[in-house]
Amino acid sequence: MVAYATRQRTQEIGIRMALGARRKDILRLVLSQGLRMAVVGLSAGIAISLVATRLVRAHLLGVAPTDVLTYASVPIQLSLVALTACYVPARRATKVALTVALHCE
Repeated sequence: MVAYATRQRTQEIGIRMALGARRKDILRLVLSQGLRMAVVGLSAGIAISLVATRLVRAHLLGVAPTDVLTYASVPIQLSLVALTACYVPARRATKVALTVALHCE
């Protein structure tokens, strides 16, 4: 999703770079966009899982319905995966050639 959104914004990124944005600024822009989506998804997932554990409480063997270790480790791991997944398109966006970006449409 982030790769597609970044590709759609190639011309905007090119204009930003032409106006003086540094590669670090572009990297931060793309990473923040992707991580914002990840935070929304993680928040929704945690809320839904809190409700769902009440429904499947009888099927949870050896794990408490509100196991702190699970509720802490899973979002951290998913955040790291999201950061890694966002980093690749962000790095690609920083290497956009200005002439290609401004001439793409």
